[in-house]
Amino acid sequence: MNIAFFLLPKQEVACVTADATLRQTLERMEYHRFTAVPILDKEGRYIGTVTEGDLLWHMKDSEGKITFENASKFMLKDVPLRVKIKPVSIDANMEDLINLAKMQNFVPVVDDMERFIGIVRRSQIIEYCEKFVSKESFNTSS
Repeated sequence: MNIAFFLLPKQEVACVTADATLRQTLERMEYHRFTAVPILDKEGRYIGTVTEGDLLWHMKDSEGKITFENASKFMLKDVPLRVKIKPVSIDANMEDLINLAKMQNFVPVVDDMERFIGIVRRSQIIEYCEKFVSKESFNTSS
């Protein structure tokens, strides 16, 4: 199965750039009701994924310097990412995709120049696997 079949294209994914402020990042996540969003550089390459936890821990570790009120003065690029969300190449096989999805809610997909082209949601992969389990159950009960 081709990964492109599962791809939610970049245009439909809420992303942020590394030069976004913490406030912009928080507002984008709140608006879309996401707990994590991909980070891209100016050339559209995937850098990593920022989570709510990354932002909250960064604010906590600032010892009161960063608040929701002044979050527009601080940059996303300064936030340490606690979990490395690995991307998969558009040419990767399903096994690679499934292995990454075990640990991530979504898998970022990049082209051969590391440019972000979209994501595959874990729920789509589970639905794909469910079809095989259903077929197997049907075949063993017949």
